[in-house]
Amino acid sequence: MQDCPVQDPQPIAATAGEAAYQRIRNDIIFGRLAPGLRLKLDQARAHYDISVSTLREILYRLCAEGLMRAEGQKGFSVPPVSQENFRELAAMRAFLETSALQQSFALGDVEWEADVVAAHHRLSRLEGRIQAGQADETEQWKRYDWGFHHALIAACGSQVLLDTHALIFDQYLRYQMIAVIFRGESAADEHRALMECALGRDADRAVAILHGHINACVAHTIRNGLLPAATLQ
Repeated sequence: MQDCPVQDPQPIAATAGEAAYQRIRNDIIFGRLAPGLRLKLDQARAHYDISVSTLREILYRLCAEGLMRAEGQKGFSVPPVSQENFRELAAMRAFLETSALQQSFALGDVEWEADVVAAHHRLSRLEGRIQAGQADETEQWKRYDWGFHHALIAACGSQVLLDTHALIFDQYLRYQMIAVIFRGESAADEHRALMECALGRDADRAVAILHGHINACVAHTIRNGLLPAATLQ
């Protein structure tokens, strides 16, 4: 299973700088660096044990991915969050994922089917523990969630589509980690239905389920007031 966040196909270097990039990226996506936070470069350099020049290179790389903002002389900050931006990310995720899903259903072989089943098994077991109150593993749950959705589209035949979807998914995932709690049995049922659609190659039904799955997450977030209506500056 491909871990989440996505590994960049062209890393800075197989060094401490690359490890720091992954740490900072994870800290943004999983909410340990809060939305709107302005980074103090000296503190960040010491915390991640890298040079200022390497830190700047990493931060500009994250800017290109939409996970960091450059603010001129003010330095860098974690992008803020808003309901509007979450809706836009959700719409873009749905557009990319449904396109890739349809292609993947048409092209996937038996190995692809096996990967989908394995990814769903991991996810469903953890979802079951969460529903039973036996686990508090939010980050692992979202990694398994990413792994399942990635498995569904992995046979689409377009690396560009997969890479673009991965970047959008990670920005969407940041919102989930900041604002969204597990929707419980309904989300688990949707995942199960998507797996069944994959095995039955029922792309039309899968697209409808996926749109409902994403829209329900957004609606849950807005309904429960878990994000500000306007962007936090």
